[in-house]
Amino acid sequence: MTTLYDFLFPCSPYFGQITPENLIFNAKLQEFSQRVNFITALQTSGKVSPQEAFDQIETLWKELQCHKILL
Repeated sequence: MTTLYDFLFPCSPYFGQITPENLIFNAKLQEFSQRVNFITALQTSGKVSPQEAFDQIETLWKELQCHKILL
């Protein structure tokens, strides 16, 4: 049985070279993807302006880039 959490935050298995750094980055990348999906849904439904959505996604992208550099 799946839970609401599993439905809202799906997680795909990792098929690459298994190292702690790769697993952490994969998790961060999946989180980034999910959050972008939510932001675009909010923008499409008119709850967030296009500029605000862009700014939020840009911030998420910068966080993901910084995380990749730290690894």
